[in-house]
Amino acid sequence: MKRILANTISSLLFVCSLLLLAACGQTTSKSPAASGDTPQNGTPKTAAYSPVTIENMGRTLTFKEAPKRAVSLNQHTTEIMLSLGLEKSMVGTAYMDDEILPELKEKYTAIPVLADKYPSLEVLLGAEPDFVYGRKSAFAEKGVGTVEALKEKGIEAYVSKGTYVPFGTLEDVYEDISNIGRIFNVQAKADALVESMKAKVKEIQLKVGKPEKPLRVFAFDSGQDTAYTAGKSLSTELIQLAGGKNIFDDVEKGWAKVSWEEVVKRDPEVILIFDYDKPSAAEKIKFLQSLPALANVTAIKNNKFVIMPLSDVFEGVRNTTALEKMATGFYPEKFN
Repeated sequence: MKRILANTISSLLFVCSLLLLAACGQTTSKSPAASGDTPQNGTPKTAAYSPVTIENMGRTLTFKEAPKRAVSLNQHTTEIMLSLGLEKSMVGTAYMDDEILPELKEKYTAIPVLADKYPSLEVLLGAEPDFVYGRKSAFAEKGVGTVEALKEKGIEAYVSKGTYVPFGTLEDVYEDISNIGRIFNVQAKADALVESMKAKVKEIQLKVGKPEKPLRVFAFDSGQDTAYTAGKSLSTELIQLAGGKNIFDDVEKGWAKVSWEEVVKRDPEVILIFDYDKPSAAEKIKFLQSLPALANVTAIKNNKFVIMPLSDVFEGVRNTTALEKMATGFYPEKFN
């Protein structure tokens, strides 16, 4: 009897031990949300913010947290921010060159437009921003004020790199996107956007190949007595990637005035028309065709024009679209 009772007690103790171990396992294991993994609702938990330090236009910017009240001062910077899903962190936009990208329209219309061009400092301050992002011109005399003056008011400013370096490139665009991703703690989205742009560039270049003699391209922005054109700028790199050569790629400015005589001398095979505002692209083409001095230029004789929305060549997410339009216009037979 004593033996039976002892065996029974041992069995009961063994079962209790198993139950106790199971209970301990349940209390010590972390739920997905507690461990930083995906919660049960399927929404990834936002990563903790690590301080970010960035060099921008000769300044060191330091962020201890993501900006909460951002203002974008140009269309191309607005489209970068919206493409990264930052609309909830934005309290204002400004300076549209044309219509926002269709896929971003819903996000864009929910954000206040502070001005048709650059807002005054008073209007900007009325939005109570803690961060602004724009072209170098946004922080000039006719813009919102210098980056130093904004800093004194507690507003950090990020300047689009391709607008202040001597020769803007796609790498500068990629760097801007990456930096905005870091500042707002959406690095994964930024990395994915950059990779998709790089993949598109490779795809277009494969179709274009390596022309033995790149087409001579004249980029016409505006002008009558003289021509306002793109010099060393992002436009020049895009033209090169599309299989062309900017005939004014030796001009040591992003944008410059050149004489019609020099245009004739360099004899472009294609004229790239930057389309925005007025006059229209059609009016610009008609004007160029009416100039006696250009009558024997190859592009004029062959009626070879490629129309390019100006917003496509400003530093942003549209640049791959610009590249594709150029390449298709330069070598249509390769894109049939």
